[in-house]
Amino acid sequence: MKPEEFKHVEYRWNDADVENLDAADRLTYRSNILGDDGRVTNTGGGNTSSKALEIDPISGEQVEVMWVKGSGGDLRTSKRENFSSLYMDKLMSLIDVYNRAPEKGVKTEIEDAMVGMYNHVTFNLNPRASSIDTPLHGFIPYKHVDHTHPNAAIAVAACKDQVELTQKIYGGEVGYVGWQRPGFDLGLVMREEALANPNLKGLIMGQHGLINWSDDDKECYELSLELIEKAARYIEDHDKGEQTFGGQKYSPLSQEDLEATLIDVLPWLRGQVSQNKRFIGTIQTDETIQRFVNSNDAARLAELGTSCPDHFLRTKIKPLFVDWNPQTEDAAALKEKLTTGLEKYRSDYADYYETHKRPGSPAMRDQNPTVILIPGIGMVAFGKNKSESRVTAEFYNCAVEVMRGAEAISTYDALPMQEAFDIEYWALEEAKLQRMPPEKEFERKVVVVVGAGSGIGREVAHRMAQERAHVVCVDLKLDAAEETAKELTDIYGQGIGVAGSGISGCGPAIGLSANMTDRENVKAMFEQVVLAYGGIDTVIVTAGIFVPPSKEGQVTDDQFSLSFDINVKGLYIVAQEAEKIWKKQNLSGSLVLTTSVNAVVAKKGSVAYDCSKAAANHLVRELAVELSPLVRVNGLAPATVVKGSAMFPRDRVIASLTKYDIAHDESEDTESLRNKLAEFYAQRTLTKAPITPADQAEAAYLLASDKLSKTTGQIISVDGGLHEAFLR
Repeated sequence: MKPEEFKHVEYRWNDADVENLDAADRLTYRSNILGDDGRVTNTGGGNTSSKALEIDPISGEQVEVMWVKGSGGDLRTSKRENFSSLYMDKLMSLIDVYNRAPEKGVKTEIEDAMVGMYNHVTFNLNPRASSIDTPLHGFIPYKHVDHTHPNAAIAVAACKDQVELTQKIYGGEVGYVGWQRPGFDLGLVMREEALANPNLKGLIMGQHGLINWSDDDKECYELSLELIEKAARYIEDHDKGEQTFGGQKYSPLSQEDLEATLIDVLPWLRGQVSQNKRFIGTIQTDETIQRFVNSNDAARLAELGTSCPDHFLRTKIKPLFVDWNPQTEDAAALKEKLTTGLEKYRSDYADYYETHKRPGSPAMRDQNPTVILIPGIGMVAFGKNKSESRVTAEFYNCAVEVMRGAEAISTYDALPMQEAFDIEYWALEEAKLQRMPPEKEFERKVVVVVGAGSGIGREVAHRMAQERAHVVCVDLKLDAAEETAKELTDIYGQGIGVAGSGISGCGPAIGLSANMTDRENVKAMFEQVVLAYGGIDTVIVTAGIFVPPSKEGQVTDDQFSLSFDINVKGLYIVAQEAEKIWKKQNLSGSLVLTTSVNAVVAKKGSVAYDCSKAAANHLVRELAVELSPLVRVNGLAPATVVKGSAMFPRDRVIASLTKYDIAHDESEDTESLRNKLAEFYAQRTLTKAPITPADQAEAAYLLASDKLSKTTGQIISVDGGLHEAFLR
């Protein structure tokens, strides 16, 4: 098939790109271009391999080595170091080890034990762990193998008459193997099929996916695309159009009603599913998911669950479908049905575990659904972080496409419950979970930083991101907020997920604008946070204003009012609007407000600022009482943070240097002038060291964290030791 003839996949091979690459790098290239097309394989799914001659570091002679995608990782983003390498002769010798085991066979301990044997056949001390799919690649007698998870091929594999359909679509060039958990025995089964049928180019793997091979890597890549294209075209020819999924039962809500319902329900729903551990949400409301959730067959198909193991490891055995009528029922009715549905889901999941568990099965995991389907709205997916919830949503989209294809050409058939359980609670899968680094405290939390565009707020945003928080950078200036958010995503990544999938695309940080003195504006900001992540956990406000007096030391009435509007009323508005979300979630929260040591130090020249900060100090105490016991409220009181502060623009720095008779030249750059002022302020403290935004950020982090979980209503001074501000 010519590159331009593909309709359902994209041909991306370029000979010039691989001309000077060795075998491992050519494999990396092939993997990347396969993985970059979501119609070929899902995030983290599938694997590829190449067998090539390499120089043995011990003998100096050429030996045959298989490079294969290692455990974990993603084809789209894999690099050379993500591939394991094994001596082919030693790998093949493991067949004798396996055959000598009296308990050999599918799902036995020897299957899992064989995974550990791959360490003994590793080439050149490669530290990348081999995956359970290694035998599928090693035992197939061809040099290049692609195993992918295309929706079109899985749709064929998940039909009741999958064997007949495989023959009808591919003729004799693709065979079929029934569902079997990936591992050593399946590799041997595939080897037998390939040896017994030399004309075979690949196999449909029951309920799982596609595997194909060639002795040329470019041909293997092209074959992958051609086989996927054939299945996709067959499905397209049988597409049911408006009668897909049995036709439409419900109509979508208007965009206005949809958003209003989500804003009302999402925080409450997040609280319901976060009773054991907190979850971050991702919503999808586009036409693709609406076609499914609004259909007559949605409830039936959702109850069947998914087929491909990669899918249900993220989406669980099945989603929660809520039979809510968007045309006749309101948000209150939706919550009632969600409550009933969640209770039944948890009960069903416990029954599923008790019915199918085996001796030595890991303890039952969280019983809450990770995918919730709502007619008129779409899908809400949950995960431990934004990246995981986006991938969960992506995988259920794949499952929907599989069901669509299967129902178009036959009848959808999900993986049997026991088989699904054995994958979900597989000892090797559990071991993989246990090997993951421990979660950081804020990994499952959403932190809103108001004032994140500069100075202390920007530093706080960076500090919270270090703890893997989802950071909402808020500033009066949208461009400044977005700049800080970009800094964070450049450092920590955007997260994974399919672009253009209709899934909300925000990653670990977003930038939003808000004017703290405008309640509707603040409310709108929090609504955007809810739509992005499902709710909030921590709010840290660093924004404030210092209005300098005139040369005569006067502050106008308007300037005085502005100081109180921003430094006091603004904090109150943010707290009140955040409280509404905290109450809906019914999850503990933390609020940190920035005041100032000036609040307790009377001095000439800053009466409006000092009085407003004194009021802010008491606001902290009042809010600690008002928001208890759900939310802890504390204050951070900095002093003279000059570096990077929006409150110390160049003209104020020069004015202060002049006021204190500090030698300077106005031609000096701003940073140099700021350093002189900061050093002057430092010498007035007990510690004699300049106070930086990073010092304040560390205190804000501690106040927000569980390290000070019993602290509320307190003001923590970070001032280098100003004895004038000591408690008295």
